[in-house]
Amino acid sequence: MRDVREWTTSLVRLVKRHRDPVVVQALRSSAAATIAYVIALRLSPEAAPLTAPLTALLVVQVTLYSTLTTGIRRVNSVVAGVFVAIAFSLLVGLTWWSLGLLIMAALAVGHLVRVDEFVPEVAISAMLVLGVTTVGDTAWARVLETLIGAVVGLGCNLLFAPPVWVGEAGESIEGLARRVRQLMLSMGEEAAGRTPVEHATARLHEARRLDHDIVEVDAALRQAEDSLRLNPRVKEGLLHRVVLRTGLDTLEICTVVLRVLARTFTDLAKERDSEPSPRSFAAETGAAVERLLSEIADAVVSFSVLVTTPVSLNADAAESRLTAELRQAAATRDKLAQLLLEEVQRDARQWQLLGAVLTEVNRILDELDTEHRSRRLLEELDRVSREQRERMPRLTRLREGLRVPEQLRRNRTDAERRSR
Repeated sequence: MRDVREWTTSLVRLVKRHRDPVVVQALRSSAAATIAYVIALRLSPEAAPLTAPLTALLVVQVTLYSTLTTGIRRVNSVVAGVFVAIAFSLLVGLTWWSLGLLIMAALAVGHLVRVDEFVPEVAISAMLVLGVTTVGDTAWARVLETLIGAVVGLGCNLLFAPPVWVGEAGESIEGLARRVRQLMLSMGEEAAGRTPVEHATARLHEARRLDHDIVEVDAALRQAEDSLRLNPRVKEGLLHRVVLRTGLDTLEICTVVLRVLARTFTDLAKERDSEPSPRSFAAETGAAVERLLSEIADAVVSFSVLVTTPVSLNADAAESRLTAELRQAAATRDKLAQLLLEEVQRDARQWQLLGAVLTEVNRILDELDTEHRSRRLLEELDRVSREQRERMPRLTRLREGLRVPEQLRRNRTDAERRSR
């Protein structure tokens, strides 16, 4: 029985490994490079046409969108470098001073043809072609190999769809939310008891370090957004991109407010450090702060689950859970507001800091509110759709032209049904 269980576990791990985007990308890149080399052996006059597999390897990027854009720019850079080399070989040949002029001219041409990050590739191609004896044959062979590699790379992404990195981006967003939750729980526990200035300052530094986590999550999200563009495996790529992006924006705002809240707690600890019993809050108020931060922390995690859960996987349940948690947190917030008012009436010296605590908590609750999220999501969808229409007006007119016959057909069908 134990052997069967171990074998099953190993099989599950193997299946997950084969579905891992990194493994899939490695297999696709290796296959594209090999196919490009085999084709180039038959079509190129070179004995070892390594430019073709090199181009295919570089063209087959992580996503189909970046593959298309990268492939075009890379082909342009190589062809531009070849033409620069041919011109220099006919005029001056290869000398130490012509090599310097060649590099300068190739870099300038690279900026003119707008190949972006492949500007050095123009100079590299020009130097490689200029350094051989049979310039003409080698130049056109290099162009042919580059085209073979680019076509094979594009074909592999069209036939074998690139992996979608939404799952990895979702895990990054949820990981950020759980780190925020852990920090909130720590701040709440310290608020309920005696808070030394050193502990409050440590929580402040921890809140500031969340900025580095946001940068990493943003990089993962950008990769996921590219993997959704022009991908045949994704039906609603725009919606997925906007949902994830607005979700990360909300979490980023929450981390900024949390950093301000940590600074407020630090200032309270400094103000009351000289008192005989240095507590940032009264006992009952501190308990309410701890309970409120715990409830908000759970809501942050539920929010991350909501924005990373597809509709088909019961996102309604995640939204209902988030709504219930926010309702409970709002009730605790109201109780805390009353306790803070009573504390200010007893001692008004720190009324600004105590009011700031309530203000910052309200901002986090407002950002996590489901109605606020829906409104922000619709606004972002409208903005992105409007930018796409302005950037590609012809494609927009074509889509609208295709929708008109479909709408006419539906209207005709409805009219026939009503006449019956």
